[in-house]
Amino acid sequence: MTVEATSPIDDIEQQRPVYEPEYQEAYTNSPLKNHLIAFLDPNIPQPGGGSDPMQLIMISFGFGFGVMMGVFMFFRVSGGNLNPAVTLTLVLAQAIHPIRGVVMMIAQMIAGMAAAGAASAMTPGDIAFANALGGGASRSRGVFLEAFGTFILCFTVLMMAVEKSRATFMAPFVIGVSLMLGHLICVYYTGAGLNPARSFGPCIASRSFPNYHWIYWVGPILGAVLAWGVWRLFTFLGYKSCNPGQDGDE
Repeated sequence: MTVEATSPIDDIEQQRPVYEPEYQEAYTNSPLKNHLIAFLDPNIPQPGGGSDPMQLIMISFGFGFGVMMGVFMFFRVSGGNLNPAVTLTLVLAQAIHPIRGVVMMIAQMIAGMAAAGAASAMTPGDIAFANALGGGASRSRGVFLEAFGTFILCFTVLMMAVEKSRATFMAPFVIGVSLMLGHLICVYYTGAGLNPARSFGPCIASRSFPNYHWIYWVGPILGAVLAWGVWRLFTFLGYKSCNPGQDGDE
């Protein structure tokens, strides 16, 4: 069975000038989007500050709506992607070429470092927006939580943006909600990295890496691969035939 997957930017590929490098958008929008998210961090208390429900809701809404705004603005530039884990999922799903995926990952990591440095320089005090374990979470639980939160995000991207349907126009909103849900689940225990670029940048800016920093790479990678695996299983089983006519006019 052949699976045809398209990326959110495929609709405008035919309009792209032939002289424009296909990876150019990776360097034109990733820094801007990461800067939008970075300035949320310094104003959000970290998990060590307690488990106040309103605090956790504020964090989740802040990141969810921040990403939603970034995706809406840059959806037609590169698909609105600012997360290397999501990029990995798109490469596995053959929605983007592997070379383009590598270029996007590099741009996302550079943008994450630049955004963290800018946020650190423009806000007073020590860097207080790095991810950290809290709530008594062990490293193994941290990996599981990061993987689960990233799975929610990546699977949402595959079903809403890669799979074309009448609901695709709502993809930025639903992706933002999925990230908000991931933060509600993970933020108290891991700080909700769910994005290696977001976790790596503050560590570079502060010149300090916790000895468990690896969980913010392993967890999202596992979540990205798992999301692709579940999506691939659904497509192999022909999930669209379970509810025929769902995208029809009747």
